[in-house]
Amino acid sequence: MLNELLAERNLPDVLSFGGEKIRTAKEFDAKREEIRRLLESEEYGVLPPKPEHLEVVAESDYPAFCRGSATLTHYTAKVTLDGEEFSFPFYAAVPKRNVPVPAFVFINFRSQVPDFYCPLEEVMDRGYAVFGFCYLDVASDDGNFRKACAKFLSKNRRASDASGKIMMWAWAAMRVMDFIETLPEIDHDNVAVIGHSRLGKTALVTGAFDERFRYVISNDSGCSGAAITRGKIGESLEAINDRFPFWFCPQYKKYYGAAETLPFDQHWLLSLICPRHILIGSAEEDLWSDPTSEFLALYAVTDVYRLYGKEGLVTKDGIPVPDAALGEGDALYQVRHGAHYFSRADWLAYLAYMDRFTKR
Repeated sequence: MLNELLAERNLPDVLSFGGEKIRTAKEFDAKREEIRRLLESEEYGVLPPKPEHLEVVAESDYPAFCRGSATLTHYTAKVTLDGEEFSFPFYAAVPKRNVPVPAFVFINFRSQVPDFYCPLEEVMDRGYAVFGFCYLDVASDDGNFRKACAKFLSKNRRASDASGKIMMWAWAAMRVMDFIETLPEIDHDNVAVIGHSRLGKTALVTGAFDERFRYVISNDSGCSGAAITRGKIGESLEAINDRFPFWFCPQYKKYYGAAETLPFDQHWLLSLICPRHILIGSAEEDLWSDPTSEFLALYAVTDVYRLYGKEGLVTKDGIPVPDAALGEGDALYQVRHGAHYFSRADWLAYLAYMDRFTKR
């Protein structure tokens, strides 16, 4: 059934990229940069370069966080890029343990702690750190490219592959990861990037372009995120370009009304994360995001995982029912009852999956 559903979408085969069938992990690795460049030039825009210098300054410290079981620190990341200096704030909530702990880089809609999109105390109790920042502190969620860090990250707005806002937010998540790598209290081999909705799209882009993230978690990211574009219901390529063209590079508008001419589909983005862990969360009532298309995109990279001797998504030959968590393989798909929201149930599903791999 699932193979037939994929065939109906008429998807371009990522394992035939370049005209020849890719049959080994080594051959796919050789194509990664070309696939990244295609996604940069046609959808998200160019990833801004790494900064010449990154200084992280602690602004405040609260060692009695979560009943004294964790420390909460607010930081400022001071960046030097092309000789210019700019900054953005983030926080770190780190449980007090005797061994390095796994961590989340949480791209969020708000900067306050606690936040209703993250059951932070529960995450601390499970032994995970959270490094969070508000996307608006990096770049505004509109067509203004002169606010915050955006004016430093995309100077040539006339270029067809100029960085969109999603790529800018992803760039900031990578800078937080730079800092995490300096901290002995964090297990650098077990770091996840996580986000919801437009920031779920951002988490996927972050993980696709930065292989340091072992887990890449997209919650309800939908169109131009985890969901296949061809045959998708709900939000379409046209709808997202009408409302949010600034999330993408100018070239993406070329496919307005012609999604079937895309030289890729969203499973190509997911393929860049393989063979690392991809975690996709959907909500039954979130038809705008289209849970079926999100599920099929993850299923579509099964053969990429197999190149590396990995299972990928382990599923029966059918569309999963609500409150199913398919996490026996190297990828997780879970769909819950309810609407477009980042719930405690979502976090608990992701934590339960990661617990299998974060041996402490």
